[in-house]
Amino acid sequence: MGCVSSSSESPDTAPSGSDKERSYAIDKQIDDDARKFRREVKILLLGSGESGKSTIVKQMKIIHQNGYSRDELLLFRLTIYKNVIDSAQALVLALRKFKLDPTESVNRVYADKILEYRLDADSFTSASSPALGQSGSSYGGGLSPDIVRGIDSLWHDPIIPSVLDRSSEFYLMDSAAYFFDGVKRIGAPGYIPNESDVLHARTKTTGISETKFKSGQLSIHMFDVGGQRSERKKWIHCFEAVTSIIFCVALSEYDQVLLEETGQNRMNESLVLFESVINSRWFLRTSIILFLNKIDLFKAKLPKVPLSRYFPEYTGGPDVNKGAKYILWRFTQLNRARLSIYPHLTQATDTSNIRLVFAATKETILQNALRDSGIL
Repeated sequence: MGCVSSSSESPDTAPSGSDKERSYAIDKQIDDDARKFRREVKILLLGSGESGKSTIVKQMKIIHQNGYSRDELLLFRLTIYKNVIDSAQALVLALRKFKLDPTESVNRVYADKILEYRLDADSFTSASSPALGQSGSSYGGGLSPDIVRGIDSLWHDPIIPSVLDRSSEFYLMDSAAYFFDGVKRIGAPGYIPNESDVLHARTKTTGISETKFKSGQLSIHMFDVGGQRSERKKWIHCFEAVTSIIFCVALSEYDQVLLEETGQNRMNESLVLFESVINSRWFLRTSIILFLNKIDLFKAKLPKVPLSRYFPEYTGGPDVNKGAKYILWRFTQLNRARLSIYPHLTQATDTSNIRLVFAATKETILQNALRDSGIL
């Protein structure tokens, strides 16, 4: 019973050749699916806002997906223009907050113009417009020559270093200096962003975005989720069957405040978030890859802004290695679940650095995938 045969065959009749082939095909498909499943890994990118998660995703596209096409680069122009204007206005507002005036009188006029400037996003032409890239053509929606001169002039005013020394007292995006240094290039007619511009561009991640790519024998599904507090409730949907978590921490944020809550220290916020993640019941078999990011900004900041001012028990002074080890220690102390933590110092905007770090990270991910499949 349960076996289909003709009336002339006895119940003991051996399976036909076609039945054998079908059975073999089914078994082979099961084996293939099992092998494929073991090669597919799911990575969750977590961390507080502006810790570098989305920049890591951009690097994966550059390293594993042949980078950005010209049209894709053009799509970032509006974001970059907004970053430039928002940062310049934040700088002027900081001057007003600290009751400081630019040293050069022309920059006082420029400061007023910067605050009043509004980017006309509606006037942007599409990326496929034939006018794009033509010498002397109007891009529409770009930065006016006057505002470009104003931002460049203000950025070089002698008063600005005094403002930047108080950067912990106001919000300024980490890429502001990069964009200010390149504002003439960015503001030129026919501007097309390069990959470095794209890596420095900042836009708030909302919801969940998935990136799929192959790296060697692994098929990787990487999920980037919003880091702001309002976005974290959405992470729960990504928790099932996660192979590894890459948790991003901005080392340089030890003296900075949250964009959404200016009274909350960003490093303390990251510590609270990390504690909730690493001790969660969802991640009992998950490895935690800890990216101690923005090491370049940390190196530049530590000699000027003592880490001990915000973490009094730190006694390592301006030594970058001691500072990074102390911050790593603060995070590992929260690991009550005793999960494996694999730390890496990273600079998410540096493709060569991320290429090397991700090669090491991939080995960790592969080992965990093999362990979970029962091979190890």
